[in-house]
Amino acid sequence: MAYLHRHIEDIVDKSFDTFKSVLVTGARQTGKSTLLDTNYPDVNKVSFDDTFMEDQARENPDMFLSMNGIPLFLDEVQYVPSLFRYLKMHCDENKVNGQYLLTGSQPFKLMDMASDSMAGRVAIIELATLSLREVFQSDFKTPFIPTLEYIQARKGTEIKPDNIWKIIHRGMYPEIQNSNVDWSMFYSSYVKTYLERDVRTLSNVQDLTAFRGLMIACAARTGQMLNYSNIANEIGKDANTVKNWISVLEASGLVYILEPFANSVLKRAIKTPKLYFRDTGLAAYLTRWLTPESLANGAMSGAFFETFVISEILKSYSNRGMDYRYFVSYYRGKDKKKITKNGKEENVESEIDFIIEQDGVLYPIEIKKDEHPDASMTSAFQVLNDLPDKKRGTGAVICNCSAPGALRENVFAIPYFYI
Repeated sequence: MAYLHRHIEDIVDKSFDTFKSVLVTGARQTGKSTLLDTNYPDVNKVSFDDTFMEDQARENPDMFLSMNGIPLFLDEVQYVPSLFRYLKMHCDENKVNGQYLLTGSQPFKLMDMASDSMAGRVAIIELATLSLREVFQSDFKTPFIPTLEYIQARKGTEIKPDNIWKIIHRGMYPEIQNSNVDWSMFYSSYVKTYLERDVRTLSNVQDLTAFRGLMIACAARTGQMLNYSNIANEIGKDANTVKNWISVLEASGLVYILEPFANSVLKRAIKTPKLYFRDTGLAAYLTRWLTPESLANGAMSGAFFETFVISEILKSYSNRGMDYRYFVSYYRGKDKKKITKNGKEENVESEIDFIIEQDGVLYPIEIKKDEHPDASMTSAFQVLNDLPDKKRGTGAVICNCSAPGALRENVFAIPYFYI
């Protein structure tokens, strides 16, 4: 299969020109090595998947770096964490930029190590799985925001998939885009490799069977508020163990924890974060949705659609080198509102699926798999109207509609393929 160009390539190039080192991090199999191999074919490469090279770097790091020279591409650097200290020393000895390209598949741990050891010397770039834009090789790179200006800029560049559920079910890892790759075999091997290598490296987990049970329990709860005790009861472990293990999933880039919107005025806001799997294909494999059709018509279809949409929004920011963790959130409050469901009125808690904050403006987003959204889906947006230090911007329902439209004066319906 031909190489799919990644939107972050220009960010990597610019960073390598202006920093002494670049660390490309992200979950296993997101295409980190392929990106650097393709764009820097003339840079000497050492992979720490090779245990001999790993031993060389660990036993005599200073000599190892001196012998290999610069520029140097070090792949899977998480296997030799002690090397960061020596990378800093060698960066300081040479005044030129573009000395080291690094990759690693333990995002948060590597970010911490690199930030502590090489502050000011390394640009840290997160590579997610493929975005829908990248799959269709679109040139549109603007981060998503639900404004009229964005919709107008996106129009004409969007491509609607023939069947979004085939994409959600198959997942967005680069290798799985090859139709000859067996879906079940790919994810089975992925989970096995992850458990045997990354989990043991990140934590002293001994019971890998129970950890696999945790992965399944989390996949079944994608898009839900995170309840450690509930998961603990399901897998037969205590809540503290579950909390530690979920931090391993987060540190290795498999799940994303979406924090609740915090504001002192919203005293009835619930402060529990939500959990999302970063890739819907892996979540579908773990929860045994074996076909796109069963997933589309199953009880979890809404949760999977929401997970996919949020993942696509986050990629639109990370692919521009932006750390989205500080300006996205969700809201859920104890204030009750009435909705009609299956012909009956129900009292439910107010919720806003996703909030993007930019320059003190809050952009609320509701995510629905429906083809025909209506304004009532956005009634919770009004909780953001009267915050003294923030302004509410335009909101949106992201859904399966065929084209953008207005639901009310400041709320749009936006198709998911406009992200």
